[in-house]
Amino acid sequence: MIVITGGGGFIGSVLAARLNEEGRADLVIVDRFGTSDKWRNIAKRDFFEILPVDELFAWLDRFGAKVEAVFHLGAISSTTFDDADVMIANNLNYSIALWRWCAVAGKPLIYASSAATYGDGTAGFDDTGGIEALKRLRPLNLYGWSKHAFDLWAMRQAAARHAPPLWIGLKFFNVFGPNEYHKGDMMSLVAKNYRRIAAGEPIRLFKSHRPDYADGEQCRDFIYVKDCAAVMLWLLQSTMDSGIFNVGTGQARNFRQLMEAVGLACGVAPIIEYVETPPAIRSGYQYFTEAVVGKLRAAGYTASFTPLETAVSDFVTEYLAKDPYL
Repeated sequence: MIVITGGGGFIGSVLAARLNEEGRADLVIVDRFGTSDKWRNIAKRDFFEILPVDELFAWLDRFGAKVEAVFHLGAISSTTFDDADVMIANNLNYSIALWRWCAVAGKPLIYASSAATYGDGTAGFDDTGGIEALKRLRPLNLYGWSKHAFDLWAMRQAAARHAPPLWIGLKFFNVFGPNEYHKGDMMSLVAKNYRRIAAGEPIRLFKSHRPDYADGEQCRDFIYVKDCAAVMLWLLQSTMDSGIFNVGTGQARNFRQLMEAVGLACGVAPIIEYVETPPAIRSGYQYFTEAVVGKLRAAGYTASFTPLETAVSDFVTEYLAKDPYL
């Protein structure tokens, strides 16, 4: 069986879909669903069991011997969340407990880190360094710090030889695609703005508050969620060394280009208005991210990443304009 924490969320549900395509229905989906439409992310999936988050460890005590691998993708992913106690409990301590279980049980652990750990990018976006390189990073928000804190903890545990037989941390860059709709304000600008662009209505992007960036030219490494799932499937099937790896395309693009790609898919030119970046997030706003992917390539991953315009077109035409769920 394969355990996927956050299996009803964005990346987790797309991984479940990819595993279903490979004939795997022995999936244990661990998540919270509540009263929203998040359940629709897994409505088409084949699975063995759905577990509430708080019941995972009791389940592992009973059935853990049957587990092939654990994908730990569940987390509070909001970059504006500000309750540190709740963030530590969910993103750090829960991850530590799962690591310790995998180490004792001898099970592989693949977990989600984030490009938010790199902060403003002044220390670069290179994943090849060790503990000292990680210690130089300064995340800009509580979410980024929570992921960074676990990366550091994992590296120290591995150095002390208290680690699962295989452990992989994945620093996902700016992921977008089907099944992200439950994320609210954390949805990609593609999902947020598609209907307005298609209807010929104006959309808003943040102004730049730095002289070296024009309005709308703030850059991100946008990666299609299907590519993230492909990387994780490859990890499950490959033999490689443990460590932390960037998952991005290796090519930064700006927000204006992203919206132009949506317009291209819709057959209309987007009407863009620029507004002030809210003061509450201005000091922690990233202006540039771009994954260094040489380490992942050196490990043997050779598949190409979907170009931005192709990925946006697929998202718009095959999902947003039809049934939005994978």
